[in-house]
Amino acid sequence: MPHQVWNERRHGEDKHRRNDHRSPYQRDRARILHSAAFRRLQAKTQVLGVGMNDFYRTRLTHSLEVSQIGTGITAQLKQKQPQFSHLIESMSLIEALCLAHDIGHPPFGHGGEVALNYMMRAHGGFEGNGQTFRILTRLEPYTEHYGMNLCRRTLLGILKYPALHSQLYRSEPSATVEDFRQLKPSKWPPVKGIFDDDSEILAWVLDPLSERDRQQFLSSHTTKELKHKRTRYKSLDCSIMELADDIAYAVHDLEDAIVMGIVSEQQWLCDVSKPLCNSQDPWLKKEFATISQRLFSSKHHERKDAIGTLVNGFVTAISIIEVEGFDEPLLKYNAALETAFADALSILKKFVYKYVIRKPEIQMLEYKGQQIVMELFEAFISDPERLLPLNTQERWLASERLGENSHRVIADYISGMTDGFAARLHQHLFSAKTHSMMDFNGDF
Repeated sequence: MPHQVWNERRHGEDKHRRNDHRSPYQRDRARILHSAAFRRLQAKTQVLGVGMNDFYRTRLTHSLEVSQIGTGITAQLKQKQPQFSHLIESMSLIEALCLAHDIGHPPFGHGGEVALNYMMRAHGGFEGNGQTFRILTRLEPYTEHYGMNLCRRTLLGILKYPALHSQLYRSEPSATVEDFRQLKPSKWPPVKGIFDDDSEILAWVLDPLSERDRQQFLSSHTTKELKHKRTRYKSLDCSIMELADDIAYAVHDLEDAIVMGIVSEQQWLCDVSKPLCNSQDPWLKKEFATISQRLFSSKHHERKDAIGTLVNGFVTAISIIEVEGFDEPLLKYNAALETAFADALSILKKFVYKYVIRKPEIQMLEYKGQQIVMELFEAFISDPERLLPLNTQERWLASERLGENSHRVIADYISGMTDGFAARLHQHLFSAKTHSMMDFNGDF
């Protein structure tokens, strides 16, 4: 398939800006970077709640770090495997994907995501990656009807889970809870995929693929650990972005936890150093025998050096591998970690999950956000024409008139909120204290 087809946009553009010599992917990166949805990431929870401390990462700083790691991976691959340089020639494309990857995540992290998924349980569900695709292709007002109107390859690269909700959803007798307070996230995991409301856009993105490639790319599998089906494949660009995201999550969120005293050196030695000192890889074996001294040092520069060492170790252990069954080069090749380093990254991610994500204080904040989101949704759906902002009301009315999924409009509105805006709006609706409506004069 000619290279040009992947540079196409859904809505044709005829912009003649003075002396503009940027590539299509430089334009895409700029649209993402300057979008309101990207700016809102500065006030959305990464792991630790915004406002608890001014040191650690928000979704915005996390996305910037993912972008830096993503370009580092790309540069490394070009040097290591120059035969693939023609496939990963655009640093701007990888930057765009990394900057955009979290743009659809709702307020309050996983708590907000579970809450919206529960409220949308009979209307196509909710999931952050599906919302990212929706913002990029529909909601962000760079164009009237086509979102940011990004290149086809950029949209292919953002598809971490390239299949529709209805193809992945597996129902089970999870009874609707009688009270929001009783909702358990483990009972309502989101389907990781694209909303059925956006099926025609997904079809456009995949249109250049052969029927065989498309069917394989859309295929899914079941596991004992997961309630819903999970897609099997992703594009080369997406595989680079996802590795960068995993490295940033495991290493940089670990740094936050160390600085704030959430994890101890003893926990590190027991859960991470001990298993990795037995690694089959000599670098991992040697490094994890001593790195704790620098990681937990009281000297800032020593800890920074250790964090940089870890990131570099993972980035340089990535290679391009072949994926069986595809003809399209963007699907035929993926970036992957060497086995020993993939195991090490998994151990680090489990460590962060065990001692940071599952920490009761963090879970309390997540639970609180979960309640706020569900109560906001319940209020808006009770009387949309009365409570929704004017622009959102118009979208809701148009959706009703066209017989579309009007609940999706409310999910779009709430998911776009920052943590602080959602909390203030909730207080305004449900607290006896009065607040100025000047706090709520914006629309998303």
